Amino acid sequence: MFTKRFSRPGTAPATLTPFAPGEALKPTFRLIEYGPEHVEEQALDSFESIINAPSEGKVRWLDMCGLGDVEALKSLGEKFQLHPLALEDVLHVGQRPKVEPYADHLFIVAQMIYLQPNGALRTEQVSMFLLQGILITIQEEPLHDVFGPVRDRIRSGRGFIRKSGADYLAYALLDAIVDHCFPILESLGESMEEIETELLSEPSKKCVHALHSHRRTLMQLRRFVWPERDVVSLLLHEESGLIAASTRVFLRDCYDHTIQIMDLVESYRDVAAGLLEMYLSSVSLKTNEIMRVLTVISSVFIPLTFVAGVYGMNFSQSSEKGEFSMNMPELHQPWGYPACLILMALIAIGQILFFKRKKWL
Repeated sequence: MFTKRFSRPGTAPATLTPFAPGEALKPTFRLIEYGPEHVEEQALDSFESIINAPSEGKVRWLDMCGLGDVEALKSLGEKFQLHPLALEDVLHVGQRPKVEPYADHLFIVAQMIYLQPNGALRTEQVSMFLLQGILITIQEEPLHDVFGPVRDRIRSGRGFIRKSGADYLAYALLDAIVDHCFPILESLGESMEEIETELLSEPSKKCVHALHSHRRTLMQLRRFVWPERDVVSLLLHEESGLIAASTRVFLRDCYDHTIQIMDLVESYRDVAAGLLEMYLSSVSLKTNEIMRVLTVISSVFIPLTFVAGVYGMNFSQSSEKGEFSMNMPELHQPWGYPACLILMALIAIGQILFFKRKKWL
């Protein structure tokens, strides 16, 4: 359910341990440089040609996708003077979302969450290095990121992004990661409504499996959204000077979104628990109904079995005239057999009427 990559015990701190062959993709680089009146986007084979500092009034966003080349990550750290402990956390995917301040940059870890085509929840670590005028993002793979709307806003110049600095870009990416939880929760809510309808009409094990899957998804969401709320809170109170006062206003809105998501997660967890209890109650009620019917049937046949058993003893020896006889009555009467059947029918009908009067049927 949860994936976390560790170093071998005893490894020295800040050691960059490469992935095994086939575990990680070869990195690709995309550079977007923009300002109020200008935007330039290009795909790069490497980042060596990038100048450390962008032109005044411009923002540079370097997006690295893939963790399969440790040497490229080392070179990136040396070029931009990134702390080696932060680079180690980049490779150790599955980190708890956090913010770590260093000398001249901030290291931000977030978990990007999205649904796979089969409905399973997938998380991907996004590492960010915020420098003056530069934002470096490092993803595990390039196929499923949620940053498309941010790129579109940069290209079209909509909103405040082209007029703001790299700190606003970091906020925009965090906001995209946080807001992407809302459609996931909406999908879960619709699914649980369908499960509730099915539980009320015809409960089945399929509903229970779906509920357990949703509860696991909600637990994962809570595990990653809760610390992301702390990330936004830390950025709100960051004193390094890399976060402008104008950006903090937007970070407050992002923080409010994390609160809303947590409220929805807790509400849906309660709903899932309630639906599971509803299923167990309905199964118990159905079992009780079946047991009641079977008990009534058994109760009806108990006296009939008694009568049939008594008459099945067949004590029919004739007694001498004037002698006392303990033989069974009606054995030699022509209407004895029908009379016994009628007696048994009357006993059964009487029991059924009695059960209905007691409201047991």
